Formats: sequence, structure tokens, C-alpha cells
Amino acid sequence: MPSALTTATVLIVVPARNEEDSIGRCLESLLGQQGVAFQITVVDDGSSDGTRAIAKSFARVGVIRASEPASGAIGKSNALIQGAAGPPARWLLFTDADTVHYPGSLAKAVAEAEERGVDLLSYSPEQETISWGERVLLPVIFAELTRVYPSDRVNDPADPTAAANGQYLLVRRDPYLALGGHQAVVDKVLEDVELARLFKRSGYKIWFRYGAGLVRARMYRDLHSLVEGWTKNLALLFDRPVRLAGLRAAEFSLIAASLLAAPRLLLIGDHGIGLAILAAGALLYGSFLWRIHRAHFPWVSNLISVFGLPLFSWLLLRSWLHLRMRGTVTWKGRTYTGLSGPAQSPAPNRVRETSVHEGSKAEG
Repeated sequence: MPSALTTATVLIVVPARNEEDSIGRCLESLLGQQGVAFQITVVDDGSSDGTRAIAKSFARVGVIRASEPASGAIGKSNALIQGAAGPPARWLLFTDADTVHYPGSLAKAVAEAEERGVDLLSYSPEQETISWGERVLLPVIFAELTRVYPSDRVNDPADPTAAANGQYLLVRRDPYLALGGHQAVVDKVLEDVELARLFKRSGYKIWFRYGAGLVRARMYRDLHSLVEGWTKNLALLFDRPVRLAGLRAAEFSLIAASLLAAPRLLLIGDHGIGLAILAAGALLYGSFLWRIHRAHFPWVSNLISVFGLPLFSWLLLRSWLHLRMRGTVTWKGRTYTGLSGPAQSPAPNRVRETSVHEGSKAEG
């Protein structure tokens, strides 16, 4: 059972914008947590669907309405700032409305953070994949993220590499406030990664790992939201996105060409060349699978995710075009402009936000 506001160990902040399809099961899973005192605040970020009504139907959940973001502010960070201003607690957990939390996970997360003496702990949730697009694309994306942001480097205080997943971000309240909280990264599209960098640069310890058995999420429920969601941030996650897109497109072409050409050569009698090409294709595919398996997806998804390589390349180029060239991205009914700069740049992105349409997919 959650404790009274004044004695909560954890203040859980859930930003939500048009999340009626997922917020109910998220809140049910959070309210079922045991072993640690907590309070939940849902920040309704301008929802036009049933999100607010669903949240308010839970008697033990506080619901506030976010003010409209100021010029230069990203909507999600704006909502998190207002949620974090709630009742005092030793820890703040920022978690998205599309997450589901396993029983006992909150107490385990707090215990892990305190035992390790870290000030920021973030889990990368288990990713639910239902549609074909999710199954072929997400293993490719998360494999690349695992390669670029390996946990052993992120968790090494001597290594400048920093990462976090905003779907599950647990921070000590005092250092969070001392660093300016989400206000310090309010103009960043990748507010989670930027917050982790801020903590690490300031000498605070961070810990980032795969959250198996603790939390799961389904990020996007249709092709439109999947494309829009990854367009807003994919190019920001990698130093050389155009080069990476070309490498992955070439990898797919070589695998496909070799595995298609080899059987034909074997049928027409060119056994030596056919076997050599088949072996080369098998080696390329095996190397691909070795990289993909570290992203923690089911083997069925891993096997078919080779078809996600061209989709990943296209999305990466699309994201680069919107973010790096046009400086504009649309996300959940809002358009942000003035976005530019390399993925690892410490310079702030000054953004301007305009509303483009109502009733779009949820933010947060």
C-alpha cells in the first residue's frame, strides 16, 4: 500500500498524453508494488482522450494537469518538471505510461540503487513486440544501442559514456534538484540520455542495465507512431547516422544477395562458387545474429530481424533529414523546430514548439 505523502520513499511521476490504451495497466502494476513506501503522480500533458479520466479513477493516484510548455521546452520534460515538484521523497521514479511493472520491482530497484551507492539508476525495459514492424525493427535498433552504449562503459565512473532510458529512470531527489532536474535538459529531445550525462559529468554515479523481470513496455502500437517516434530521436543517438545507415543497408544487401544467389548457382552446377557464396552469406548472417542476440529479444524476432535492416536504414536517414537538415520534428501533436547538432554535442538545442493537431498518439 502506498504511504502518506509526507513519508513516501519514492515519488513516482508518470507523464501521459493521450495514453488511454496503456495507462490503466501501468497504474495497476504500480499500485500493486510492495516493500517500499511510494506516492504516484500522473501528469496529464494536455490529453484529449480518456487518459485523465482513467487516471482519476484510481483513488490512490494523484493527477495534475501540466501547463503548456514554454517556448524552447520539450513537452515531456515540461510535464516531468511539474510532476517532480510534488511531495518530498528520497527517490523520484520517472516512468512512462506504456510501462508495466513486475511485482516487487520498485523495492528491488531502490535496494539496488542504494546497495550500489548510485544516484541515478535506469532500466531498459523488456520490449513487447506484437506487429511485424516491431518484431523486425526493434531488435536492430536495440542491438545498435547496446553496441554504442554498453552497460559496462556507462556504469564505469572513469568512462564518459552515459545513457539512460526514460521509460524507467530512478534518481535521488537531492542531487537531481541540485543539478536543476529536468529543467536543465528541458530543451533536449533525448532528455533521459542528457540527464544521465549531466549526472555523470557532475561526479554522480549512474547505473544502467537491462530490466529483465522488472519492467516491460510496448513503445508504439501502430506503424504511424513507430515511424514518428523513432524519427524524432534515432539520428540523435548515433555519431554518424548516415554512415551507419549505409553500412546496415549494405549488410542486408550482401546477406540477401549471397543467400539468394547461392542456391541458383548450385542448381546450374557451379557447386564450388555456389558453396563459397553460401558460406559467405551464412557467415554474414551469423555475425548479424550474434550482434542482434545481445538486444534481449526472442529468437524468433532475432531470426527475422534481418528484414529490419533496410527499415532501420530508412528510419535513420529520415530522422537525420528531419533533425539534422530541417531541424524540425513532429511528435504527438507537437512540432519542435530549431533542432540540430551531433548526437554527442553538449551544446543545448534551442527549440520552438507549436501544436499541429489534437488527438495524436500519447507523449511520454
